[in-house]
Amino acid sequence: MFTGIITDVGRIEDVADRGDRRVRVATAYDTAAIDMGASVACSGVCLTVVDKGQDSSGAGWLAFDVSGETVSRTAAAMWQAGRRLNLERALRLGDELGGHIVTGHVDGLGEVVAVVPEGGSHRVTIHAGAEIAPYVAAKGSITVDGVSLTVNSVEDVVDGVRFGLNIIPHTWGVTTFADLCEGQSVNLEIDVLARYLQRMEQVRGKA
Repeated sequence: MFTGIITDVGRIEDVADRGDRRVRVATAYDTAAIDMGASVACSGVCLTVVDKGQDSSGAGWLAFDVSGETVSRTAAAMWQAGRRLNLERALRLGDELGGHIVTGHVDGLGEVVAVVPEGGSHRVTIHAGAEIAPYVAAKGSITVDGVSLTVNSVEDVVDGVRFGLNIIPHTWGVTTFADLCEGQSVNLEIDVLARYLQRMEQVRGKA
């Protein structure tokens, strides 16, 4: 379980195909304090630490195995060397829930339609498909590449939904959002409460 509050931005240093895809991610985390088998959200994808260590300069790294299923369901070009990733360690009992409840499971992909400076912030518009549309609401929560955000505007379109986000300077500076560009694919996770409400409505409709 996560909160969508990013605590480090890592970079993929190496990718190796071993049946699954093994990725090694450079991180500022104290890797000695991270257990093997621990969960880390990587741009919204919950992955398991399968190896860790330090390079010759003492900088830390974490390794994860990424299945073909995960690669197929996440943002295009995400698992390539050089790619920056938003990192968040799993929530611990007693931690502050600063964002919202995030599971680290990608519900769908979005496409960045526009990135426009607005005052000191940036207005980001994302298009998502019909499978995501029912779960996007103005002033509701959504996770984009692992970052907990508030939806500012929603527009229903023929093939899904367009929604707007206001990215404040702090969030812009401590995440990978400065890398966003038009046409880029992003990982989306809907609010878990919205998911349960939708399921309740489905069951109620069958009663």
